[in-house]
Amino acid sequence: MSDWNLLTLVGADRPGIVSRVTRALYECGCNLGEASMIRLGGNFTIMLMVSSARPDAEILDALAPVAEELGLRIHLDPLSGGLHQHLMPNVQVRVTGADRAGIVADVTEILAEQGFNILELDSDVAGERERPVYIMNIQGYSDRTIEALADALVPMAARGVSVDVSPVDLMIG
Repeated sequence: MSDWNLLTLVGADRPGIVSRVTRALYECGCNLGEASMIRLGGNFTIMLMVSSARPDAEILDALAPVAEELGLRIHLDPLSGGLHQHLMPNVQVRVTGADRAGIVADVTEILAEQGFNILELDSDVAGERERPVYIMNIQGYSDRTIEALADALVPMAARGVSVDVSPVDLMIG
């Protein structure tokens, strides 16, 4: 058994999901690690690192009544890494443009070619229904300079997409 599992739950957003899920995990003897929880399109998604001496089946059994009552889908996968096994972001990329298919693929392909490691990506669609604007924020890690990344993304302007690349200032303490 792995030291850590990745627990994923997805369902319609409603109050009490985090409270009920974490209470069930606590009562099952689980330790919680890093987590990401977000609302997307009326759904709530939880990705949570969970550690327990109990078998995976017992964790799933403990969550089953909560999942059934709240209409959540559950998935549990072993993780090979543990806590604090991630990079800290040093670059922020902000993207805006008229909403169209392919913006995410275009931008992330250029970043991948530069060796950019995406650590977090969020996006939204704003504006009016007839004139939607796509907004994407990416934080990641790169050994390249801000200028080199910005230069690589210049072709996006010809596609009607504005891209701003800046350093991430981390304040610790």
